[in-house]
Amino acid sequence: MNSRFPLLILTIFTLAACGGEANGQKRAKEVESRISQPLTERLKEKTLELGSPIFIRAFKEELELELFVRNSKTGKFELFETYPIARSSGKLGPKLAEGDRQVPEGFYYVPPSAMNPNSTYHLSFNIGYPNSFDRAHNRTGSLIMIHGSNVSIGCLAMTDPVIEEIYTLATAAHKNGQSYFRVHIFPFRMNGERMRKAAASPHLQFWENLKAGYDHFENSKVPPEVSVENRTYTFK
Repeated sequence: MNSRFPLLILTIFTLAACGGEANGQKRAKEVESRISQPLTERLKEKTLELGSPIFIRAFKEELELELFVRNSKTGKFELFETYPIARSSGKLGPKLAEGDRQVPEGFYYVPPSAMNPNSTYHLSFNIGYPNSFDRAHNRTGSLIMIHGSNVSIGCLAMTDPVIEEIYTLATAAHKNGQSYFRVHIFPFRMNGERMRKAAASPHLQFWENLKAGYDHFENSKVPPEVSVENRTYTFK
């Protein structure tokens, strides 16, 4: 075999990868230039600003994703928009293993390095599953995304127009100094009535732990600092 052939193949793949990355960045910049001004105007109506820190939480049963933006005057996170989740998969309960088609439940965060403008599904970001809690419980899986399109296995598909808004808000927050934004995923809205209906679930103890984090934000309107101690989420 020609000794130059492996080098040629490597060069082709490298150029393809670089080209794909460049195309992804170009796509993200085009989206940003197209929708930043309309987003700025909508935010202003709620006395919010593009580039302020954001917070996301999602509810599997209701198929809704909420995006909050921090009010620079009060320091509280205010609801900017509730988006319908176009598609998810699995059932209520945590993700346990690679390939189980489950959407995770828990507390995750997204740094700039997790943003993916070169996504097969238009734009996306990796939520960071498995986190330290998941690993403590020997849960496996990878590449759990919030992305565009309306098809998904184990991720949250938001449609292309919606992910453009979310991605632009997230990127602006990162650029303005937010080192990561939090993504909290719950099985359902964790009010007392819905929790009572879940009393017989094998996931009840886990969900009660999640509810403590849910209640923290409901009461303070500031996402809690989350840590894991003795295989349990703790909040402050």
